[in-house]
Amino acid sequence: MQVKDLSVEDFKFLIQETITETVQSLLSDPDVDKRLKPDVAESLADSLQRTRNGERGISAEEVAQRLGLNW
Repeated sequence: MQVKDLSVEDFKFLIQETITETVQSLLSDPDVDKRLKPDVAESLADSLQRTRNGERGISAEEVAQRLGLNW
């Protein structure tokens, strides 16, 4: 079947389905079934604990400066 053979309602439905599939693919998490390496997980857990303890990390301005970006 070709697009020219579709009714207006069928064509609208086709467009809606295409948009829905596209949005879902853009919003889905490609890493959902992946696991972190143990050292990365440990580093993240340590960072979260330091944050909970009130420690501050590197400011965005400092990160930008280190990377040579204009902030």
